[in-house]
Amino acid sequence: MNRGLLLRFENLVQLRGACQQLRALSSREVYGAQWKPVQLSAHPMGSLLLHPQLWPKHRLISAALPQCRHLATKEETKKRRKKIPLTRGEVEIRQNMTVEELAQAMGKDIDHIYEALLYTDINLDSVEPDSILREDYIKIIVQKSGMKYKSAKLKEEKERKNTDAVKRPPADPAVLTPRPPVVTILGHVDHGKTTLLDSLRKTQVASMEAGGITQHIGAFIVHMPSGEKITFLDTPGHAAFSAMRARGTNVTDIVILVVAAEDGVMQQTIESIQHAKNAGVPLILAINKCDKSEADPERVKKELLAHDVVCEEFGGDVQAVNISALKGENLMVLAEATVALAEMLELKADATGLVEGTVIESRKDKGKGPFTTAIIQRGTLRKGCVLVAGKTWAKVRFLFDENGKAVDAASPGIPVEIMGWKESPSAGDEILEVESEQRAQEVVAWRTYVEQQEKMKKDLEIIEAKQKEHRLEYEKKQQKLAHLTWRQRKAVLYKANKHLMFSRSKERTEMDENTLSLIVKGDVDGSVEAILNVLDSYDCEDECKLDIVYFGMGDISENDLNLAEAFNGVIFGFSVKANESIKKMADKKGIKIKLHNIIYKLIEDLKDELNSRLPPAVVETTIGEASVLDTFSVTVGKKKIPVAGCRVHKGLLDRKMKFKLIRNRDVIWKGCLSSLKHHKDDVQVIKTGMDCGLSLDKNLEFSIGDEIICYEEKEVQQTTSWDPGF
Repeated sequence: MNRGLLLRFENLVQLRGACQQLRALSSREVYGAQWKPVQLSAHPMGSLLLHPQLWPKHRLISAALPQCRHLATKEETKKRRKKIPLTRGEVEIRQNMTVEELAQAMGKDIDHIYEALLYTDINLDSVEPDSILREDYIKIIVQKSGMKYKSAKLKEEKERKNTDAVKRPPADPAVLTPRPPVVTILGHVDHGKTTLLDSLRKTQVASMEAGGITQHIGAFIVHMPSGEKITFLDTPGHAAFSAMRARGTNVTDIVILVVAAEDGVMQQTIESIQHAKNAGVPLILAINKCDKSEADPERVKKELLAHDVVCEEFGGDVQAVNISALKGENLMVLAEATVALAEMLELKADATGLVEGTVIESRKDKGKGPFTTAIIQRGTLRKGCVLVAGKTWAKVRFLFDENGKAVDAASPGIPVEIMGWKESPSAGDEILEVESEQRAQEVVAWRTYVEQQEKMKKDLEIIEAKQKEHRLEYEKKQQKLAHLTWRQRKAVLYKANKHLMFSRSKERTEMDENTLSLIVKGDVDGSVEAILNVLDSYDCEDECKLDIVYFGMGDISENDLNLAEAFNGVIFGFSVKANESIKKMADKKGIKIKLHNIIYKLIEDLKDELNSRLPPAVVETTIGEASVLDTFSVTVGKKKIPVAGCRVHKGLLDRKMKFKLIRNRDVIWKGCLSSLKHHKDDVQVIKTGMDCGLSLDKNLEFSIGDEIICYEEKEVQQTTSWDPGF
């Protein structure tokens, strides 16, 4: 007990000493002193007291300077924050502006910004002076203030120097040398185009194609016995590959139009003629399958007259050759006709200087990276050349011919496979050689920048149109609230839009259920392009939305599975593979992988997948029909119940089924019967020709002449109304 009292006494002594020190500090009796702990000798328990010790003068000055600097900085900040007077009604805006910065740029106070924000859907409770505003909100605020805006970013970017690569000026005729003609074979699907090339170059390409249908462009050189070379492009005839046929005619000199003698002119035949006309390329008509008994070459020639393809025997300039690609008949006659037309065209090119060409096809090879098939149109391509195509570039590592054999160079008119691209260029892109890798990167950077600017302008136009539409709606709403203060308006708008906050999650769930997310993979760029072109024709968004999450080239990868899992999507692969580990992973995650080699089968599978996403439709099947011949009522308790005396004239009435009452061709009631009687007996079924009395589950009066329909509802799986065109 004595020890406890002693401890309390020591605490009181310490408290008294501390109070004395505080009084001394407040009365500045020890100005410039710092406090130093000293052991009290009178108290052996180790308690401490603070005693003042004077600070040196230089330490006082150094302690005071930061305070002076802090005050000066605050004064400068106040000066900087002063509003800049606005000389013109134009405000320079930029991205990520805060409320305070916008008010300063406009020469307005922050309350003015809050007032203008009432015309937007932003929550003012979350807006502070240092809050960052979206660009569309900034523009609305400026416009509502009666001012105009200009973008500081666009002003700087307009000064950027154009660093794009362009073609060289036309070559001097003296340096031009003869080159092989580039011939494109066009025609309807399965009319024998690939078989024709197969016979010309003595390979088995047609037997390797899926379903006997060319799925992407093949480029080959055919060596004639006379020594001439002809470069052939074999384009697909299927409806989905229209863009690839058009691309083939844009780089060609001559078009061989293949028409089957027994089928005549078909849809893709007409389209091929139009492609050749648009490109200004001369035609040679090859009437194939003339060895068949039902072949009628003369009918083919007459049908082509309707499409302005006039053969020489009818006074035109189109050569017509009857051939059999399968048996090899008259193929040399067709080749000689091609060589003769090429000589008339006097095809020449400049084989010197920087290379120019066109990408015919691009693909990705596992382990080797992006490959492109290209036609060289000017210069001579060699290993080590630096090329630019679209928004990618390459330093050529290897060159291959159509048989996969490495070559050292490719001259004009020669098809070649190029290895060394950083990314896969798009089919149809122009190839240009540049001086160095640094120059190639400059070109790609410029093209990417130009594309971004164009996209930005389009987006800006769309945004401004939407803003104008929304602004008109907001103005109409604000006119009704003009008599209220801005806080009262905010409260009214919050109450009006409160229900939207709770409906978003439900709408999102419904959207997910009615959306088919796709991941599309193809072997080459042209195949992916063809599939995307077909998907662009999808016009049944009201039935099921189609969302293309990702598309690209190459085999199915783990990244594709991750995307499909995240978006609850389906992977469609065209002429690609999925290894066993990928398939097992997909099965484990419940992801569908659909692989096809023929495009129309892929589209049919896609339609089936769309059908599975559609809700079942309820179909009514009529079971029986009866007419109301008389009406009366019966009393049950205190209620009078209308009863109809009917006669069944078709089918039967089943009390378990549903009924509807039709009056003057209008359905005025649907539901179930409360009673069905025959000669005062309750029955379940009334057959044709029998009379009955019935009452409804609703107290509804009958009229003589009403029709009673007995029907059954069944759920039937809907099918999409989308027609891809083939």
